[in-house]
Amino acid sequence: MKIRLATIADAPSIAIVHVDTWRSAYRGIIPDAYLDNLSYERRTNFWHQAIAHPANATFVYVAEDATGRIVGFASGGPPQSEQPDYQGELWAIYVLQEHQGQGIGRQLVKAIARELISRGMSSMLLWVLKDNEPSRRFYESLGGRFIKEQQFELGGATLTEVGYGWPDITVLLHK
Repeated sequence: MKIRLATIADAPSIAIVHVDTWRSAYRGIIPDAYLDNLSYERRTNFWHQAIAHPANATFVYVAEDATGRIVGFASGGPPQSEQPDYQGELWAIYVLQEHQGQGIGRQLVKAIARELISRGMSSMLLWVLKDNEPSRRFYESLGGRFIKEQQFELGGATLTEVGYGWPDITVLLHK
């Protein structure tokens, strides 16, 4: 497995991972109509913009399998929400269902932690859907500490997300 910084050319593959993992991980949590309306084209445009404009402080890492196929990705940067105790945020991390349980997620988290550290950020938070138990267990296994819960609207549903934090992300480099 190879973990590397994403390039603009990776945007379509990242979009496929993004849409496919949302549909597999969030079915039964997020309304079906919302998931069914996800678009590879819209996600490609989103990721193209995120990668093409590094001044917005977004960075993206991808995980490639032995054939060079992108099977996972993670993105991060400064916090997107008001959490004064945390300097950085893991914004997204997704690994295709058939590649989960192989340590790819851990490698991506390490890459994000290393990048945050290189940018002078020593702590990190993330948000995960409360009903996404497998992901919550994964973050807890990495030492994530519960911060708080908050609600938001998506696809006509009110969802609850849980914040996890790492006051010292150097611990993630050894997980």
